[in-house]
This record gives sequence, C-alpha cells and structure tokens, in this order.
Amino acid sequence: MPIETLTTFFMWCTIINAAILIYSSLLLWLAPDFIYRIQSKWFPISRDTFNIVAYSYLGLFKLLFFVFSLAPYLALLILA
Repeated sequence: MPIETLTTFFMWCTIINAAILIYSSLLLWLAPDFIYRIQSKWFPISRDTFNIVAYSYLGLFKLLFFVFSLAPYLALLILA
C-alpha cells in the first residue's frame, strides 16, 4: 500500500478521533449534570462513580488517540 494512501487514512482517522474527543470533553465539561441524569436512568450509578468513569474514559480515549491515530500520522508525515 502506498505511503500516500496510509497518510490520508491516518489523517482522516486523526481528524475524526480528535472531533470525537473534543465533543466528548465539551459535553462532560459543559453539561455534566445532563449526562449524569441520562446515564443514571440506564445504569444505577452514584455521582462519584460517574465522575471517575467519565474522567477515566477521557483519559483512556486520549491515550489511545495519541498512540493509534496521531503518532502513526506524524510518523508517516516524517517519512514522506
């Protein structure tokens, strides 16, 4: 597979994942009570547990975003 195709793939992967990360972060920052009310209707969860889970989700997603989207894209840009 040509490097240009891989670079384009990882570019779009990075853009989409960054948009999801920013959207999730903004929702959890601007409307945490709204999200907690929705989630607590589906799952019996305390507010403290919800905060831990939300913080862990954002941290894990950010780590996976850097490792599997951004780093390969930057490496391909350096190679090209």
